[in-house]
Amino acid sequence: MSRNGGEGMSTSELIGADPGWLILVKGVLIFVICVVATLLSIWAERRIVARMQVRIGPNRVGKFGLLQSLADGVKLALKEDLIPKAADRIVFVIAPIISATTCFMAFAVIPMTGKVSLFGHSTAMQLTDLPVGVLYVLAIASVGVYGIVLAGWSSGSTYPLLGGLRSSAQVISYEVAMGLSLVAVFIYAGSMSTSSIVEAQNKWWFGVVLFPSFIIYVISMVGETNRAPFDLAEAEGELVGGFHTEYSSLKFALFFLAEYVNMVVVSSLATTLFLGGYHALPGLGFTETWLGGWFTMVWFFAKVILFFFLFVWLRGTLPRLRYDQFMQFGWKVLIPVSLIWIMIVSTLRVMSQQGAPRFVIIAFTFGVLLLVFAGTSLFERAKEQRKKEDKESLKAFPAPSFPVPLLTPQLSIGTEEIND
Repeated sequence: MSRNGGEGMSTSELIGADPGWLILVKGVLIFVICVVATLLSIWAERRIVARMQVRIGPNRVGKFGLLQSLADGVKLALKEDLIPKAADRIVFVIAPIISATTCFMAFAVIPMTGKVSLFGHSTAMQLTDLPVGVLYVLAIASVGVYGIVLAGWSSGSTYPLLGGLRSSAQVISYEVAMGLSLVAVFIYAGSMSTSSIVEAQNKWWFGVVLFPSFIIYVISMVGETNRAPFDLAEAEGELVGGFHTEYSSLKFALFFLAEYVNMVVVSSLATTLFLGGYHALPGLGFTETWLGGWFTMVWFFAKVILFFFLFVWLRGTLPRLRYDQFMQFGWKVLIPVSLIWIMIVSTLRVMSQQGAPRFVIIAFTFGVLLLVFAGTSLFERAKEQRKKEDKESLKAFPAPSFPVPLLTPQLSIGTEEIND
């Protein structure tokens, strides 16, 4: 059935018809793609940040320094593997494995190509297609944070514990915002399957139609991956290294691998949900048939690279936020905005499905925009008023002044005394 070209079959049916050995081959290919993408991502990040900061990046190991990431991995593997005496040894070993494996599992439902031919079988470069594929990715990402929390707790040290607790609070707050940003996508696509969501964007990308959801997701995915300026679980300034302070050798390498594979996963999910997945840019749809359909993977990874550059750009330009600012932004800004946007999208969707006149939909949209602008102006005015009241209260109740003792004059030491 799968050898006849698969005409008229959906992506889900094509994947369901795959024999066992083909599923194994695709699983190995996805694993290799993730590992190679990690090695290139580390190299690219160091080169791009070096360029932004007017310095030289890795350029000695291999052509243009391309083998630097591989050399660093070998170096980490040869380092001494230390486990603190106060650590819970079993949990200490399992924690990095949890973080690394969950990242690869999340990539199983990401469609990287359309219909292609692989070893004579018509299939798609996607391991499986679940009816609730997006929820599966969110669930796997939630399990992945257990690796960070358990690593911080099992180290038997204060700083890793604080880093693990920070990460758990961070993921909870920003995963709520991320999940809410995807509700509008589910409403418009009518499905939670990743392949169905890609097909629903054959005319308009959801990144354009649902632009507020797109912005909320992009901010949330940076917070979800503990990347700068949201890398408060690792904050070197106050936590030395955060949850992985006590780790070394291959265990530390697994955390490093998990971070970069996570970046690829959330970037791939953003590409799938908001930028049309593996589909070409508007007007370039004829390229999707090149190389027997495999050229669609080029479009897919071109969009993923765009998001990866955003990660690097943020790291190279923005300073780390204060923890209270970070949590306040998640709970007081992203989540309320997501809830309001969901109500607006739901109303517009119901109106369009029930055949409401176009001028009614336009009037509703303009009314919502006016309310948003009015609410924003009132909020800014209240903020300015609060600042004025704070200044007046400071003037009315000035801070008490305390006498400062005079400093004794410092004795100057001559050069002759220094020489003596």
